[in-house]
Amino acid sequence: MDTLVDYRSVELHRKELVVLKEVDFQLREGEFVYLLGRVGSGKSSLLKSMYAEIPVASGQAEVLGYDLTRLHRRDIPMLRRQIGIVFQDFQLLTDRTVYENLRFVLDATGWKGRDTIDARIEEVLREVGMLTKSYKMPHELSGGEQQRIVIARALLNSPRLILADEPTGNLDPGTGEQIVNRLHEISRKGTAVIMATHNLSLVERFPARVVRCERKRIIDGE
Repeated sequence: MDTLVDYRSVELHRKELVVLKEVDFQLREGEFVYLLGRVGSGKSSLLKSMYAEIPVASGQAEVLGYDLTRLHRRDIPMLRRQIGIVFQDFQLLTDRTVYENLRFVLDATGWKGRDTIDARIEEVLREVGMLTKSYKMPHELSGGEQQRIVIARALLNSPRLILADEPTGNLDPGTGEQIVNRLHEISRKGTAVIMATHNLSLVERFPARVVRCERKRIIDGE
């Protein structure tokens, strides 16, 4: 299996302060990893560094074949097209239907042809069990339904990697379990998933590799 993420002695800064240091982390194709840690421990910063939202201060960092320490700004969109991002607060466009939200992403990433676009939207909505909701506005959906749409959006460009930052944070426990189960199903189909969370019950319910952010360092496998 290919190594999708390869961090060696990486250091990350936020506002000139060290957030994480001496980070050694590798992720392979189809792997599922929980990223645990308290608020402010660096979980989100680590994920943001992987899609070039935060620069790598030092060390060696490669994601999907891109060297993040030498990444040109013009190459960032190409990197991000291979990464699906699932946010805690959904970040759906509130003035557009589910279909229009998904169409917006495909238009922005260069998809052409109404039939091709419609077929892809139908495909990802079916995968998350939301095929009948394409005409709905975000406010007409429950939190769990909105998060399913966010996962569908993340899947549109068939990403090799999904980064999920506290995807169950705004959901009730039962709905949260459904979302995590869905992410595990996606992983089993070959897409690697990194899920930041502080919900240990989900980790116990759906076991996978665990990586912890503690004292500005990454602890793998405990």
